[in-house]
Amino acid sequence: MALAVPSSVASSDSSARAVRFLHEHQRGVLTTFRSDGRPAMSPVLAAVDDEGRVLVSTRATAYKVAHLRRDPRVALCSLSDGFFGEWAQVEGTAEIVELPDAMELLVDYYRRVSGEHDDWTAYREAMRAEQRVVLRFVITRAGPTVSG
Repeated sequence: MALAVPSSVASSDSSARAVRFLHEHQRGVLTTFRSDGRPAMSPVLAAVDDEGRVLVSTRATAYKVAHLRRDPRVALCSLSDGFFGEWAQVEGTAEIVELPDAMELLVDYYRRVSGEHDDWTAYREAMRAEQRVVLRFVITRAGPTVSG
């Protein structure tokens, strides 16, 4: 299936390349910032929605969420499955979507990353029990998208 790059993203060639790359490669390292300004990095699975925004599922109690509540700047380095291959870096300003508003985003996120779930009722119950949130951001800067 070909990915349609949203017009809001397509205006930047590097952003459009990054969206296409993230659509195919969900593994990455998310960077947030501690109160002293030092970076805090976390391995994540990231998806891209139909509007070209990056989506990450995490627990409301995670440090990355606390960092983003204080400083919403975020960066993601998405890696190819072979690790030593292509990669893309994107940046933006994250919003934290909490339950109950996050539930349908969590379902959409799961479908984008893993496909259909065997039991959506159990999935929704697990998301509530784990206090899941969705981190969502528009790509405001992209690059490099390289290999090496």
